[in-house]
Amino acid sequence: MFDYPVTLTPDGDTVLVTFADVPEAITFGADEDEALLQAVDALETALAFYIEARKPLPVPSQAAVGQPVVRPSALECAKLGVYRAMVEQGVRKAELARRLGWHMPQVDRLLDLGHASRFEHIEAAARALGRRVEITVA
Repeated sequence: MFDYPVTLTPDGDTVLVTFADVPEAITFGADEDEALLQAVDALETALAFYIEARKPLPVPSQAAVGQPVVRPSALECAKLGVYRAMVEQGVRKAELARRLGWHMPQVDRLLDLGHASRFEHIEAAARALGRRVEITVA
């Protein structure tokens, strides 16, 4: 759902990482493995900017054969799913807070990709939006 293809480009002594779908996410690493590790943080940071700006999240394109993809951590993916549902339904943070009986700072923390929210809070927010959280271990 949030698997974004990356382009790895050798750049002198480093490897540059860019995302066609998320142009704000740019990073680098000493080699491909480190670059891909850094790419997760760059992607999460860039997607947080979309949430702060109340913009729709970019839709990931299909990766080319052999092209690496990067996804946020599972907790961040769940938060992004809640945010995407809010955008699709036109539900603002104040309305979600009202539906959950929460104060606004609680909703702010729930949508903060850097905050370690409790998973049951994410599930409650999803239910308030008529959705559910599914976890798969592959």
